[in-house]
Amino acid sequence: MKFKRGTVNDEIPTASMADIAFLLIIYFMVTTTFAATRGIDFSLPQEEDSPLVDKEESVLIEIQPGGGLLVDNKPLLLENVLEYLKPKLERNPMKPVIIRANEMTEYGYMVSVFDELRQAPDKIGMEVKNVSIPTQREINMFWY
Repeated sequence: MKFKRGTVNDEIPTASMADIAFLLIIYFMVTTTFAATRGIDFSLPQEEDSPLVDKEESVLIEIQPGGGLLVDNKPLLLENVLEYLKPKLERNPMKPVIIRANEMTEYGYMVSVFDELRQAPDKIGMEVKNVSIPTQREINMFWY
């Protein structure tokens, strides 16, 4: 008895596989429940229990177009900036220092002020930790 050998089809039928995948995606999207995440529960202090917090004034170093400095609206030389900051940093080591350069100021003047503040550990024995240089957009939004 002779058996007839059939040819084996070497293709996998994938015509409906994309349809099945999309149906599964839709099924799981519809049947999945989304849990609303809740934040941490806490209670705010009552009016009489709230502690008084002093407003922290920052030190503003303004750089003029010619390289002159105004530190807290007082003219000061670059060499004297750290001596001016030393008593303020002794009271609060995280005292914010803002370097604000005029639009017409050369970039090198701002770099020299920033370098002077970075040399504070060598010159006055403490580090200026909280230095901020606002962008022109921030200056326009918050100063005027």
